[in-house]
Amino acid sequence: MSCNGVAQNPNLAEVKPLYVSEPVDFDTDDPAIWVDSKNPSQSLVIGTDKDANGGLYVFDLKGKIIPSKTVKGLKRPDNVDIAYGLLLDGKKTDIAVTTERYTHKLRIYSLPDMKPCDNGGIPAFVGETGTEFRDLMGISMYTDPNGKIYAIVGRKSGPKEGGYLWQYLLSDNGKGQVKADLVRKFGRYSGKKEIEAIAVDNELGYIYYCDEQVGVRKYYADPEKGNEELALFGQGDFSVDNEGIGIYKTAGNKGYILVSDQGAKQLKVYSRTGTGNAPDQHPLLTTIKYSANQTDGIDVVSVPLNADFKHGLLVAMSDDKTFHFYRWEDIAGKKLDVNP
Repeated sequence: MSCNGVAQNPNLAEVKPLYVSEPVDFDTDDPAIWVDSKNPSQSLVIGTDKDANGGLYVFDLKGKIIPSKTVKGLKRPDNVDIAYGLLLDGKKTDIAVTTERYTHKLRIYSLPDMKPCDNGGIPAFVGETGTEFRDLMGISMYTDPNGKIYAIVGRKSGPKEGGYLWQYLLSDNGKGQVKADLVRKFGRYSGKKEIEAIAVDNELGYIYYCDEQVGVRKYYADPEKGNEELALFGQGDFSVDNEGIGIYKTAGNKGYILVSDQGAKQLKVYSRTGTGNAPDQHPLLTTIKYSANQTDGIDVVSVPLNADFKHGLLVAMSDDKTFHFYRWEDIAGKKLDVNP
């Protein structure tokens, strides 16, 4: 059997995680990895517990819950992402941003202390009246070359011909709290299912998002570069839904785009930089079987963290209320580069 000319082997060995996190209360959905630049071994994994009485769980690098940092009582937090160095109250502050679906708000917390800095939450998709048009889902952060930080936000449903995603510029409101200014609406949508998983490549300046049951769409991250769709790839590669998406970065701005094939317990791996002189052609390089089941969200970093994760860490949601922590070299095997 093949997908787009790439042979698929149903007998691929299943990669096992090094650690499985302690379970959350209700329903895991999406992880984000915060890298502690001063002491990478103290880096954290933040994961959503998607429930009407959900939360943001904070884990150490062995998957142990850190109760003092975990935030509970959120109204169905869906996706979460990280940004570094937002200027708040005169200080560069790392932040975790999550989408709170039932309140239609972005919720923002400083890192690593996980203190709220959003003045109670920032309303998103204000003025939309379509069914589920304000039900927040996906979130990804973009930091431009000048240090401006943006949130790219998705929802359960939206218009098909552009405007499904809204991009907000984050800044200090003058009181040490975050405010968000809408800068553009963009992004095509097939209408088949939903758009949840979003990833941003800061260095190359692209946004990727999963139009479920269709493929992966690519746009410029810089709002000044326009709203033209640059690519749609991965069509026909997935057994059910193309879900979580992450970018593993290697030297020379090379690396891989990883997309979870929900229901098949596998990752699809695409070229980050395209082929030859065609940067928007992203061929399928390989398929990796792993243990996480029904994966919604993934995150991956290529930074060496500690003795366990010397070449980076991939975290994948699994449907038993946990997150799986994988060593990159186990994911890469003999097929992919293991050098950050």
